[in-house]
Amino acid sequence: MGYQIDIESNSQSQIIPALAELEGWISAALQSQEFEDAEVSVYIVDEEEGQELNAQYRGKDYPTNVLSFPADIAEEVGIPLLGDLVVCAPVVEREAQEQGKTLQAHWAHMLIHGTLHLVGFDHIEDDEAETMEALETQIVTGLGYPAPYQEITEE
Repeated sequence: MGYQIDIESNSQSQIIPALAELEGWISAALQSQEFEDAEVSVYIVDEEEGQELNAQYRGKDYPTNVLSFPADIAEEVGIPLLGDLVVCAPVVEREAQEQGKTLQAHWAHMLIHGTLHLVGFDHIEDDEAETMEALETQIVTGLGYPAPYQEITEE
């Protein structure tokens, strides 16, 4: 397999997972769809830049956890570029804490979620959401993390 995963950070966060982990999570999502060759770029940002990008591209004036920008390249061109992911580190950190998840598990989920968007999955319609969430759960749990959509209950 030939996965090229480029990662750039413009975040002040001190707790971004290691490069090998980021690559592993994206690779797991790509392998689930049997991609042999693929190129994905990941850009890690802080809230201000995340909010600007979310407002510019989605019309939503708040930072979000992950944005996916699928490449619009015709298959016959033969370039395996799938697109770009933008991850807002502080949002991922906050959500992990709010949801009672480990930071690693939530990062894994966000990169898998974003990568699945790059390969054509969506969650706008209920049936699409069910399909995508089931696949995310399969990949995330296959990596040894808890199911991402499982309700966290305090004991």
